[in-house]
Amino acid sequence: MTAVTVRVPAKVNLQLAVGPAREDGYHDLVNVFHAVSLFDEVTVTRAEPGPSRLSVAGGLDSHTARVPLDGTNLAARAAELLAREAGVEAAVSIHLAKAIPVAGGMAGGSADAAATLVACNTLWRAGLSDADLHALAARLGSDVPFPLLGGSAVGTGRGEHLTPMPCGGRFTWVFALAEGGLSTAAVFGEYDRLRPDAPRPEPDPSLAAALAAGDAPALGAALSNDLQRAALSLRPELRRTLDAGRAAGALGAIVSGSGPTCAFLAADGAAAGEIAAALAESGHCARTVQAYGDVPGATVLPPSAG
Repeated sequence: MTAVTVRVPAKVNLQLAVGPAREDGYHDLVNVFHAVSLFDEVTVTRAEPGPSRLSVAGGLDSHTARVPLDGTNLAARAAELLAREAGVEAAVSIHLAKAIPVAGGMAGGSADAAATLVACNTLWRAGLSDADLHALAARLGSDVPFPLLGGSAVGTGRGEHLTPMPCGGRFTWVFALAEGGLSTAAVFGEYDRLRPDAPRPEPDPSLAAALAAGDAPALGAALSNDLQRAALSLRPELRRTLDAGRAAGALGAIVSGSGPTCAFLAADGAAAGEIAAALAESGHCARTVQAYGDVPGATVLPPSAG
C-alpha cells in the first residue's frame, strides 16, 4: 500500500451555545454538529523521510490559495502527531482535494486533519483504535473529533466530547459563501465583549426532538448560534444574506459556526433551488452550494475511487 484516500464531510452547527471564557482561554460549549454532503478528499502517499509535503486542489472553492502548505496546516500536524504516537517516520505527501469552503465556518481544516489521521493510520498500519484517533483529534482542535464520527452529535466541554444524536430524516441545505473569512478567535473575542455575562450553555430539547423526528420546519425554528451576533457585529453585511434567504422561503437561517458562511434549511430540493437562485440574484453572497445531511464521517475510499 503506497497511498490512501479518505473522504470527509463538512459540518453545520444546528445549535452552538457558548458559555463564558474559561481560565484556559476556551469556552464551555453545547455544540450540535450535523455532517453535510460537501466533502474534501485527503490522499496521503508514502514519501522520502522529511517534513510532510502538502498540495491542494480547489474543487468548488476558489480560495485555496489561503490554505497553508507548511507545518502550520492541521493536516500536516495530524500526520506528525500520529507518527509520534505510532512510533513511525512521518514520511508522507498529503494532497487536499477541497470542496469544503475555506475559512467558512464549516470546519474544513479540522475535517482535513481528521481525514489525515485515518489515512495515516491505515497507510502505516499503525493499528490505533477509534478511541485513540478521537483522543489525538481532540489534541489537535475542538472541531477535529467530529469529522471522524459524522452523522449528528452534540459536543460538550470545548466541543470535543461527543454524543451521537438520532437524525430521523434527510435535511436539505443551502450555504451562502462570502468573500473572505472570519477569524474564529476574533469572533469569540467579540462574543466575550458583547456577552460578558454569558450563561452556562444548555442543550435545546426542542432541537433534539425535531432532529430525531426528521421535522424540517421544527428544526428550522430551533436553529441557534450564540456566535451569530458577534459574527454580524464584525461582518454586518451577513445580515442581508440571512434576510435574503428567509425571504426566499428558508425554514431556518443561521450563521454557520463562527462564519462567514450562512446556512439555510430548505423544505426540499426544489425549495433549495429557489433559495439558492434568490441568494445569487440578491448579490449578498459570493456563491451558493447545496447539500444534504446528515452523512457519515471520515471514510477510507477503495483505491479505484481515490
